[in-house]
Amino acid sequence: MTDSPVKIGVFDSGLGGLSVLRELRRQIPAQPIIYIGDQFHVPYGVRPLEEVRRFSTDVTNFLILHGAKLIVVACNTASAAALHSLRRQFPEIPFVGMEPAVKPAAEQTHSGVVGVLATYATFQGELYASVVERFGKGVTLLQSPCPGLVTEIEAGNLDGEKTRAILKHELDPMLAQGIDTVVLGCTHYPFVIPLIKEIVGPDVRVIDPAPAVARQTARLLKEHGWLGQGSFRAEVDFFTTAEPQAMQRLLPLLAGETAQAKKAIWMEGKLV
Repeated sequence: MTDSPVKIGVFDSGLGGLSVLRELRRQIPAQPIIYIGDQFHVPYGVRPLEEVRRFSTDVTNFLILHGAKLIVVACNTASAAALHSLRRQFPEIPFVGMEPAVKPAAEQTHSGVVGVLATYATFQGELYASVVERFGKGVTLLQSPCPGLVTEIEAGNLDGEKTRAILKHELDPMLAQGIDTVVLGCTHYPFVIPLIKEIVGPDVRVIDPAPAVARQTARLLKEHGWLGQGSFRAEVDFFTTAEPQAMQRLLPLLAGETAQAKKAIWMEGKLV
């Protein structure tokens, strides 16, 4: 362990990664963090994978420039599109990515039918295909991209009528086909877990990947001698590529944090 824990970087297309940051703060509160939400380009899930790879590379450069020694790609779409290429481009940086929790779902389902809520890009990525190939055999996976849900969550509409309508439209047909487990394959979606549970009922398990991602981050930090000690809460720097006031307003609701958000600007294809 070190007396001066290193700063870790966390990024997402928007505010969804705050569901991961919230869990990081719970498990490793003494770790300083720099968080950036690329809200200028949100959502990543409807964009071409090559474009998401380019954004991810530039955001990673920004985080490294601001002192991050380990980076959590707190975005399923960016993980699906860019995680392998980021590891090749930045071999000196440990990365933790998001992987749809098909494995625990397949292990724990009793009905053999699992619902997966993710973005179009996540479903198209090699990472998801690999997870399904390795762990999804013998299980029926019902997939939904939940169009419009990320936009509602970005606006802070966690239990409004439009959010409820989107979820019911996707989940009701899955329930009719016998799902007993729902996998959340987008970091925005844990913010609507109460609403999902209300719709699916008490007999359907909902899997949030954030706790496992935080545990893996802690393991890597410990491995490198970078893990912060103590229960005090270290500083978090918040950046957005959109208007800081919008992020700042939602930080207490989504992350349990009160902090000033700062603006990062895309200039000629680079983040400054």
